[in-house]
Amino acid sequence: MKNYSLADQEMTIHSALYILKALGGKCDFHKLFKILYFADQKHLVKYGTPFSGDIYVAMKHGPVPSDLYDIFKCVGNGNEEKYKNFFTVSPNVAIVLASQEPDLDVLSESNIECLDESIEENKRLGFSALTEKSHGKAWESAKEQTDVIEFLDIASEGGADQEMLKYIELKLENQNVFAHAVFQ
Repeated sequence: MKNYSLADQEMTIHSALYILKALGGKCDFHKLFKILYFADQKHLVKYGTPFSGDIYVAMKHGPVPSDLYDIFKCVGNGNEEKYKNFFTVSPNVAIVLASQEPDLDVLSESNIECLDESIEENKRLGFSALTEKSHGKAWESAKEQTDVIEFLDIASEGGADQEMLKYIELKLENQNVFAHAVFQ
């Protein structure tokens, strides 16, 4: 089963701003992407849903949130005015700076809980350690298939039990049914 997500850009943007604020207002893409990935993984394991609204793709140095990466590339190239209110990007060095505070009304308590845990666990890790940590079974499986990292694989790798995996699978099936009905 493939992931389906109506990318909630607002959630993704304010999650990134939350991470940036915790890290002093700026961060390299790689660290931010991995912190967000592991926060989404924690949320899947504990609550049965990812929260960022983004789909992760397996790239050379680990999982990357596809929509957020596109936003950063657009801002860095000067192509997208609507995101410049949120971020400043130095594309040559892949550094992103927060241009505003995160809107905490957009983030739920469970989002903040998982973000805080992931920030604490990963903020001191360097590039190589984050790359190695994120090159698990979910990343490997995606590299062998479509490059899209499946939510079930992310949850399984994070330690979700069978009951939670079944719950996630049902939620994804329902989401897919709804999406096909709406967009056809």
